Amino acid sequence: MSPLITVEELRALATPPVLIDVTWNLAGPAGREAYAAGHLPGAHFVDLDTELAAPPGPGRHPLPTATTVTATLHRAGVTSADTPVVVYDAATSMAAARAWWIFRYFGLTNVRVLDGGQAAWQAAGGQLTTELPTTQAGAVPTTNSADADSTTNDVSGGFIATPGHIPMLDAEGAAAVAAAGVLLDARAPERFAGEVEPMDPVAGHIPGATNAPTTANVDETGHFLPAADLRERFEKLGVDNTTEVGVYCGSGVTAAHEALALEVANLPATVYIGSWSEWITDPTRPVATGTD
Repeated sequence: MSPLITVEELRALATPPVLIDVTWNLAGPAGREAYAAGHLPGAHFVDLDTELAAPPGPGRHPLPTATTVTATLHRAGVTSADTPVVVYDAATSMAAARAWWIFRYFGLTNVRVLDGGQAAWQAAGGQLTTELPTTQAGAVPTTNSADADSTTNDVSGGFIATPGHIPMLDAEGAAAVAAAGVLLDARAPERFAGEVEPMDPVAGHIPGATNAPTTANVDETGHFLPAADLRERFEKLGVDNTTEVGVYCGSGVTAAHEALALEVANLPATVYIGSWSEWITDPTRPVATGTD
């Protein structure tokens, strides 16, 4: 099954999935404001900064706790690991891909991304609403406290998130992939080269990484390119099913988008979730600049 779902496929589902709006913009305005102004009927809002990430340090978007993910999904109505879930954002799926990756890492098995997001829904004649969906009773309070990794919380029989259901790279693993496999950097070329760095205190990239801006994985409408086109793109960068592949970005958001594009192309990859913003917290780790 493709990790993507089209508007037409979503409408054709016999049983509506749990819909999750992950609208987010690094530079603002806040995603919650956009959600409040209009969203797909029945969609629950999930905040990327507070529910799909822990507070910064190290890295700008570390993993959230299992307790946070449990509470988030329970509030949205997820009752089991195989509950169908569809996530979306405004158009490009950059934020939705983060939700897709996080939810799978914590145990969901049936998560798909609405290709083209809310823009595609509206372009196909879909209406938006400002009506809020019902919040599930008894949800665990969302928290990112240091002791919040317990997976035994009582959520009235709902889904309990547990970490580690898909592989993940740490800094040492990312360095190893860069040396022996293919490590893709999903950021813009000028950030990869170290020419500019608008978000982090150190510019450059992990030595041995290959630049593959994830913006090139979607067309002008925000839809992902066809699988064959994505596969051709990644194969030109040295990716195939015989090589270990890792992906990273600035803080683990667009890296998930790159991983989603690779999944569409049937070229699985492992995400370095800490990404560049975590890499540079250790001054002994090397930094490269330029295009090589």
